[in-house]
Amino acid sequence: MQPILNAMSVDLEAWFCAYNLSQVIRRADWDKCELRVYENTTRILTLLERYKVKATFFVLGWIAERIPELIRDIDRRQHEIAVHGYDHILLTQTTPSEFEEDLNKTLALLKRIGVRQQIVGFRAPSFTLVKNTRWVLEILEKYQFKYDSSVFPVGFHPDYGMPDAPLDPYQITPGLMEFPISCIEVFGKRVPCGGGGYFRIFPYAYSKQCIKRCNAEGRSAVFYIHPWELDPDQPRLNLPWIRKFRHYYGLNSTERKLDRLLQDFQFTTIRDILAL
Repeated sequence: MQPILNAMSVDLEAWFCAYNLSQVIRRADWDKCELRVYENTTRILTLLERYKVKATFFVLGWIAERIPELIRDIDRRQHEIAVHGYDHILLTQTTPSEFEEDLNKTLALLKRIGVRQQIVGFRAPSFTLVKNTRWVLEILEKYQFKYDSSVFPVGFHPDYGMPDAPLDPYQITPGLMEFPISCIEVFGKRVPCGGGGYFRIFPYAYSKQCIKRCNAEGRSAVFYIHPWELDPDQPRLNLPWIRKFRHYYGLNSTERKLDRLLQDFQFTTIRDILAL
């Protein structure tokens, strides 16, 4: 029996783009920050190349505008290019017209810098497709997107979550598939296992067992990582302890854990799993 293919995804943004840091780094100051995303993304690309894995890169337009050669390299390596917005503005903090302007700007930019593939996937910054932001789906359909991967099917997080959403990929509108961030159910409670901070903070065995559980239930997991999560040498800011913990804990071990993950499971792009 063939192993189940899982989806590998990268939210391509810089360390200072993280919403967790937005109270201490203003959007207007991004250009003053040290841009380390090229080197960090290259580390991910090297790991993917080692294990012959193709991944989905949800590209932030702001990054693509400043490092177009990185995006062209990802495209040349035949990874999937998808959209993460331009300015990393949360759907819960914008309007439909502002979002459409942001999306249009990103799509035009990706075409202008030479991305050759058709863009069919979207992921909202900080997974902010929630009950009150479902208006985004109509706009995504308008721009001929085929899938979204923004729903986090949990109910405990203060910034995101759709606790009643299915755990499997599902048709969220007539023209749009949803590939939710992976969770498992334990004693009736949903437990996240899709990557990011959950991957950094918990022991590797946690992620491994959760993804094995997803696969045993017959479903593909979707895993996500940010380039800055492989960078223990990034600038350290004076943050409240909980934000400091969420952003910096586990940075020293993430690359090693990602290497193990790529050995233990088979991965491909979201587009390939959904056969789009």
